[in-house]
Amino acid sequence: MNGPVSRRWHHAPAADAEAAPGYPAWLVRDVTLQDGREVHLRPILPSDAAELRRAVEHTDPETLRRRFLGARPPRTDQQFEHLVCVDYDRRLAVAALGADGQGVGIARYEAVGDTDTAEVAVTVDRAWRHVGLATVLVQLLAAAAMQNGIRRFTAEFFADNLDVADLLTDAGAPYQRSDSPAGVSTAEVELPHDDAEQP
Repeated sequence: MNGPVSRRWHHAPAADAEAAPGYPAWLVRDVTLQDGREVHLRPILPSDAAELRRAVEHTDPETLRRRFLGARPPRTDQQFEHLVCVDYDRRLAVAALGADGQGVGIARYEAVGDTDTAEVAVTVDRAWRHVGLATVLVQLLAAAAMQNGIRRFTAEFFADNLDVADLLTDAGAPYQRSDSPAGVSTAEVELPHDDAEQP
């Protein structure tokens, strides 16, 4: 998510949050990372579409390749609308904003059909990696998922993506991993089955 900023991400204005049915305000928080930098975490809003597009357009090619497993990243208005217009239940995304208001990371899950399983994906700006941001995003996303009846996360990633392997270990939840001959790994993470508490 590098490059010039045409418009900063913003802390969720009350009007924007109120216009998003089911907006989980309990997920909004400020977090201090391992290197002392602070980030503001909040659920994504429909008004974030333009900034998310800018972020994707200025993300380095290797990050996009890893995030979308070599497939084409979103480009159309409809694709970005799908990413930011969530129901905060079966589909949810949490954005991380730096002190300057610029987006530095995002995590999202989308439930698989009518099951209690959701596909999860995380993207963190290169300058914000290895300081605990991805872990914080996944933990917050997991807390929301458990509140919404999701019991497991699945994730696909390139087998050589050591950052994802480390993230799975840091998350602290039991998981199973399988590798395909094509070099793509699939991980299934079991979330706690007892009543989730809001962190």
